[in-house]
Amino acid sequence: MSTISLRVSEDEANLIKEYTNANGLNMSSFIRDLVLDKIEDDLNLDEERILNAKQRIDREKAFDHTEVWERLKV
Repeated sequence: MSTISLRVSEDEANLIKEYTNANGLNMSSFIRDLVLDKIEDDLNLDEERILNAKQRIDREKAFDHTEVWERLKV
């Protein structure tokens, strides 16, 4: 298992310690879960944006080359 260091101010460290202690949480697990949840949320948003873009493309009318030339009167 790897270790990642995190720099926070003394106030932030105390807040995190107090919160995890008050809620009976392991600090390492708490921070790891928060980070992984954030990554998952961001990936889900990206998937949603891609799906929405694909759906917009699917709704758009496509023209073949003859229709384009006709519209351009070429």
